[in-house]
Amino acid sequence: MPVCPRRPAFYFIPVEGSNFVDYVKINCRSGKGGNGVTHFRREKFVPKGGPDGGDGGRGGHIILRGNSQLWTLLHLKYRKHVIAEDGKPGEGGNRTGANGEDVILEVPLGTVAKRADSEKKLLEITEDGEEKILLPGGQGGIGNTHFKSATNQAPRKSIPGEAGRDEWMVLELKLLADVGLVGLPNAGKSTLLAAVSAAKPKIASYAFTTLVPNLGIVSYHDNKSFVMADIPGIIEGAHTGKGLGIRFLRHIERNAVLLFIVPSDSEDIRKEYEVLLEECRKYNPVLLTKPRLLGISKRDLTDEELRGLLAADLQDIPHVFFSAVTGKGIAQLKDALWARMHGEPNTEESVS
Repeated sequence: MPVCPRRPAFYFIPVEGSNFVDYVKINCRSGKGGNGVTHFRREKFVPKGGPDGGDGGRGGHIILRGNSQLWTLLHLKYRKHVIAEDGKPGEGGNRTGANGEDVILEVPLGTVAKRADSEKKLLEITEDGEEKILLPGGQGGIGNTHFKSATNQAPRKSIPGEAGRDEWMVLELKLLADVGLVGLPNAGKSTLLAAVSAAKPKIASYAFTTLVPNLGIVSYHDNKSFVMADIPGIIEGAHTGKGLGIRFLRHIERNAVLLFIVPSDSEDIRKEYEVLLEECRKYNPVLLTKPRLLGISKRDLTDEELRGLLAADLQDIPHVFFSAVTGKGIAQLKDALWARMHGEPNTEESVS
């Protein structure tokens, strides 16, 4: 299972507050192609020169470019119209007109582009520096020099440039992370992220404390690291828009591994886990094909005997008990996640 590009372990990635924007709708207009021209060679001693009309230049493209230093679409939130330059017309002397200047929009890795009137994905940006054409400019027209023939020595035909395209586009950001935390509100996801990384998400003892995704770099053995994403809590019916709805469910589509978090003081750990699985399935069945692990948080609220009873009921579900407060089970949790990211066998599953 390929994982997301490595980022330095000392990075802290703030994706919190009102500045986090993961959806924008913009009107894009690519450039019109320049016209081809009808022109004949005229020189002092060549009164009847042949055709030499040049082609028009290509209209400007609208291009998306990946930028690993961006983590939000905020810079595009208020840019409602993006207009590329038209191509220049051709000239005599077989001179081709200049191409229209392209417009390059830098976007975070994980950005998906769609037409506003359709859910069909046009393209996605996943690598730093990757460039893809969102809306191509019109082709330049053809000058009359191309229509010369043995039977038509002085063609007066030329072709105008192709019109540009004008469309409303939607850009959605789906966070790129190795591990995505999935759980009901107040399950302990933010506490875990704060305990294993430099991220400082808001933590409180009430539901929906986390209102935007948070990313953190988790250090592992031998200077290795991986990216963990804390997704706002999911409730039953989230796939229909309840709670924070599908706005944040899409972020876990890009995670290599899903870590489901259920607190040890839950009334029914298995049932809560199955609710989360069902919401993921209803949103996108592909999510259930990803490697996953059940993390049972708040281990410090249970004793060894109770953990044994709970583990007996979860024998068919790979799980790890952990406490983000005391640190117990954190090392085993990291080992299990790392093994899943790299498709390695792991002997530390079902740790009580």
